[in-house]
Parts: sequence; C-alpha cells; structure tokens
Amino acid sequence: MKKKVLWIAVVILLVAVTALTTFAVTVTQLSARLSAAADPVTAKLGELAQYIDLYFIDDYDEAALTAAAADGAASAMVAATGDRWSYYISAEDMAAHNEQLYNEYVGIGIVIQVTDGGMEVTSVTEGGPAEAAGVLVGDILTEVDGEATDALGLDETKNRVRGEAGTTVELTFLRDGAEVALTVERAAIVSPVAEAELLEGNIGYITIANFDYHCAEQTLACIDEMAARGAEALLFDVRFNPGGLKDEMVEILDTLLPEGDIFRSVDYAGREEVDTSDAACLELPMAVLVNEDSYSAAEFFAAALQEYGVAEVVGVQTSGKGNFQYTFNLSDGSAVALSVGKYYTPSGKSLTDVGIVPDVEADLSYADYEALYYGTLPLDEDAQVQAALEVLREKIS
Repeated sequence: MKKKVLWIAVVILLVAVTALTTFAVTVTQLSARLSAAADPVTAKLGELAQYIDLYFIDDYDEAALTAAAADGAASAMVAATGDRWSYYISAEDMAAHNEQLYNEYVGIGIVIQVTDGGMEVTSVTEGGPAEAAGVLVGDILTEVDGEATDALGLDETKNRVRGEAGTTVELTFLRDGAEVALTVERAAIVSPVAEAELLEGNIGYITIANFDYHCAEQTLACIDEMAARGAEALLFDVRFNPGGLKDEMVEILDTLLPEGDIFRSVDYAGREEVDTSDAACLELPMAVLVNEDSYSAAEFFAAALQEYGVAEVVGVQTSGKGNFQYTFNLSDGSAVALSVGKYYTPSGKSLTDVGIVPDVEADLSYADYEALYYGTLPLDEDAQVQAALEVLREKIS
C-alpha cells in the first residue's frame, strides 16, 4: 500500500555517508561535504517522495522503494567517480558475487543451455551429484520438481535446481526420445575453472575461466596432466577471462617463469609490492590466446609470459584494465568494490586503457565470437586457436 515516504531521503543520505565512513576510520573531506549538503539533498529527495505519495496512481511496496532508493544512491555515488572498474554490489547480489569469487556453489553440478531441443545439459561436473545420479551431457531437462522448464524459463529453472546442501531435487529429462526421472541430492560444488585437452601434435590446450579461488590449483593440475601425457607445447586460453585474484595468477606464473620479477602493484598510499619467481620453471614452448574481453589478471598473465619471451600472445588487443579493487562490506550486507591501486607488468609497464598488443593478430567473425562465448565453436573452426597452434607447431618442429 501507499505510505508516506518523506523519510526515504534521510535513509539515502545515511546510506551514502555510511558507505564512505566505513571506507575510512576518520571522516573524509568528501563525507564532511556530504553532511554539509544534507539540507539540499534531503529537500530534493523529499520533494520526489511527496510527488510519489500524492500523485502516483498505483500502490507500491514501501520496503522495495526504500531499498531501491538506497541501492540507487550508493550505485550512483560509485559511478560518479568516473572509474568504470569500481562498482556497487547490493545485498541481494552478494551471494552471486561470492559464488563467482570462490568458484563454489550449492547445486548438482550441471550446466544447461537453451538449444533448439530445449534446456540441454551441456556439461556435467566430474564427481558431482548429477554425475553420480546418472545425468548425461545431451539430456534435455523438461521438469524440475514436477514443474515444466519451458514455463519456468532458464533463470528460474537454474534457481529451482539449486538449493541447500543435503536436500534433493526431482528432475525429469528427455533422453533418446524417452523420459528419465532422477532424484539428485544437492551438494557444495567447486566450479571447473581450468580444463585441459591434449590436441594433435602433442599440444596441451588449457582454458582458464577466471583467476579467482581454485584457479591456481586447477591450472597447475592441468599443466601437470599435460606434461605427464607428453605435451611438447602449451596453449593457454584466457579469452573471456574477467581476471580475479593476483595471488592465484602469481602462483601459476611462478611455475612457468624463470627467476625474476613477475608482477608489480602500487596501492593508493604509494606502497609497492613486487612478486617474484624462483629459478625452477617449465621449459616448453607456450602461447596465450586473448581477446577484447580478457581483463586484469588475464592480461597481466599474458603480459608476463610475453615480456619474458617464453610465450607468444595470439588474438586481438585486450581491454586494458590496470586498476585493482578492494571490496568493502557495508553494514546492510551490501558492498562496494573500489579501485585502490594499479597493476604493472614485470618490466613496470602499465596496461591501463592500453591492454596487450598480440604478437600474432587473429580475429573472429561476429558469429564465431558469439559461438565461442556460448561454448559452441569447434576448435577446428576457431581461427584464433588455429593461428596459435600454427605458432606452436613451428616452435616444436
């Protein structure tokens, strides 16, 4: 129902000031100016609240309006810094944010995509609940707990499949024209971050989805697997990799690079941190695939290998995300990720707004780019992969 909402302006102001004072122990000049500007701010938002209260034709949810106002104010404040890498995370979005950061979630361990045949299972996590229950790649998911997936839609279907660890979900699949009903128990799942495949010519192909938690562990396992299977060269694919944690990236680079500096960072106070590698390193020809959607740690991973001369970079120029963020938790469960420093390559080069220029330029058509994003582009039709393989074949011939 409609309710008086004049006090919303005060809530918004308090949220804005709280977000700033949480960032620092002392009151900053900016927060002081915000406090001084309280009257015009509350007056403006108070006017808006009055118009909504007096003239808006329909009922509204007061709690939802208040939450949206607070989120909007916080998001707008961060956006007004002009830094495209800083961002606000609402309390509602924090769970999804943490799932991505930790590469863990509670579910059954499948990936589903909408295809011509319906909601098709395109991946089943090895050792996960779905695999144990008998779910197969290619199965078409038709019902979740008795509700049709075509009515639920993709996002709601995913939400229904997930839940609390230890609970079960009833799934119905279409397999080879016959219905298959399975009961699957939900569990904590570690997302596959790095995956490896030994290609023709003994070239190990390793995809790295991000550099968040579990990345180093999984990537190093892939490297070990490829070496054990006789790989004579390695191709790392960090296309569409959004970056992540620098410590995860550094741990991988330490294995690949000889002794020396491998990464630099300088924070807002001018403090510099230099990460180094020991003398032990993997001595194999390497190449790295990048595109315009390779960001941050993905760019610095490729740059380090490029600067040491141990790998050629193949693809198109990257985005140039040179700032790094720290996430500050706010009192209502939301958070703000603020740029608090800059990253540099081993030689001290900034990639901000410049990115990496590949050693070998190779682009994709829009259709192939889209297919790559959705994981449906075969390797033999991927012009960037083929260009990188040609580079590596020359090195090992």
